[in-house]
Amino acid sequence: MQKKTIVVKLGTSVLTGGTLNLDRAHMVELVRQCARLHEKGHDIILVTSGAVAAGREHLSIPDLPDTLSHKQMLASVGQSQLILAWEHLFNIYGRHVGQMLLTRADLEDRERYLNARDTLRTLLNYRIIPIFNENDAVATAEIKVGDNDNLSAMVATLAQADQLYLLTDQTGLFTDDPRKNPDAELIPEVKTIDETLRKLAGGTDNGLGTGGMATKLQAADVARHSGIDVVIAAGHTPDVITRLAEGETIGTRFPALQTRLESRKQWILAGPPPAGEITIDAGACLAVQKKGSSLLPKGITRVQGHFKRGEVVRIVNMEKTELARGIARYDSQEMQKIAGHHSEKIESILGYVYGSVAVHRDDLVLLEG
Repeated sequence: MQKKTIVVKLGTSVLTGGTLNLDRAHMVELVRQCARLHEKGHDIILVTSGAVAAGREHLSIPDLPDTLSHKQMLASVGQSQLILAWEHLFNIYGRHVGQMLLTRADLEDRERYLNARDTLRTLLNYRIIPIFNENDAVATAEIKVGDNDNLSAMVATLAQADQLYLLTDQTGLFTDDPRKNPDAELIPEVKTIDETLRKLAGGTDNGLGTGGMATKLQAADVARHSGIDVVIAAGHTPDVITRLAEGETIGTRFPALQTRLESRKQWILAGPPPAGEITIDAGACLAVQKKGSSLLPKGITRVQGHFKRGEVVRIVNMEKTELARGIARYDSQEMQKIAGHHSEKIESILGYVYGSVAVHRDDLVLLEG
């Protein structure tokens, strides 16, 4: 089986089994599946709900006023309990986990987005399983993603994932509400998300909104436009995670609209115009064009323009022929200082480091001709 990056979103209903407490017996079963795939070389990322439920369970306060501050209090207490539970369960299988708490502001601000992506990549490089949740204890309405379905789509995009599994208490998307219509049929694959489908998943009595299907549809639409295959399936289906990874048809699948590479090329090439230009020597040209390498500071001979970290730059050879475009890991002033130096010198020159490369190969698109 080819190595994949898989994001698994676990809803509260999956983690609690419809009760007020975390169902640790089922959580360990989910962990077993993730650990099995991780052992085979796949990158596994969890987006977990359940912080408020964990907080309520830990404090033994079943009834509280339904206010933002009380929910944030429960999330604050529950988040530590939730990550401790995940840590303990993954330790059973010899796997390490790392917690990442995000808000929409972290993903919309380019600098914070890059920092989050760098942290995520580092965790994956060290074979640590990242566990994401929204930072509910501090998030306000203005900066909240609002639900972990859409957060999982953002995380999948951040990770350049291959697949996103939205696991819930429902077996997938149906032609009608199966609780009211016994003739309702499971939709095995969705290629077009239109108004008819949105109404079906909406929050009306005729739809499936009580299970959060509308937000899952939104998340699927975001992820598939980023080149990610999405599946909505029941989290209590036996071996659901491993079976999905092996290609079995379970639940409702939303195939990617384009490959990850095509999606990234479109963003880099058709997005904002290059903010600057980097000239590289012959050795760097060979490494970038023929060997598929990242661009290292050592190969840079000249930096032109004023660009920020995270902006697109032109990469040209000594004859000024444009070879590629890519996303700069350092801003123009930083790039000028480290140009021509070996990567291990970056920290001593700048006093900090954002990585050993000037432009990572995943953020670089070669131009034809």
